[in-house]
Amino acid sequence: MHLGKCGMSGPILALLLSSCFAASAATPEFELPDLHGKIHRLADYRGDWVVVNYWATWCPPCLAEMPELAWFSEQYADQGVTVLGLDIEDMEVAELQAFVDGLGVNYPILLAGITPPEGMPAILGLPMTFVVSPDGEIANRHLGPLTAAMLEDMLQESGADLALVP
Repeated sequence: MHLGKCGMSGPILALLLSSCFAASAATPEFELPDLHGKIHRLADYRGDWVVVNYWATWCPPCLAEMPELAWFSEQYADQGVTVLGLDIEDMEVAELQAFVDGLGVNYPILLAGITPPEGMPAILGLPMTFVVSPDGEIANRHLGPLTAAMLEDMLQESGADLALVP
């Protein structure tokens, strides 16, 4: 379900996302550790496009999209795009590290705990992805699994000037 720039379809979705514009007006923020204990702040990535992807190990659609996110991260890192995976669950770090290593994930996995950080908009389910613009505003969002092509489209819709990879 693509929710680009808070574009909504259907009255139920509109009701669920009634805070969408208010959430987008504020600059989102978080400060979370990665699997190695390094702290990542969303503000540290200003100037880049940031893909914030919420996921969990028990979520099959999340796992299905992770190879796409890894490919996307590798292809577009030199174009000012950063992918951050926010794990939404309570799991031992060593166990999570082994799990992520088994998937071949090449982007930072941040430990969000069982709820999204306060400085971010609410999530409606998993996987949930937000595109944050270089100026720190939420430019796009998507509920459900993504492909690299869908993510390319989301970034372009949001104003990113990407040299698309064939």
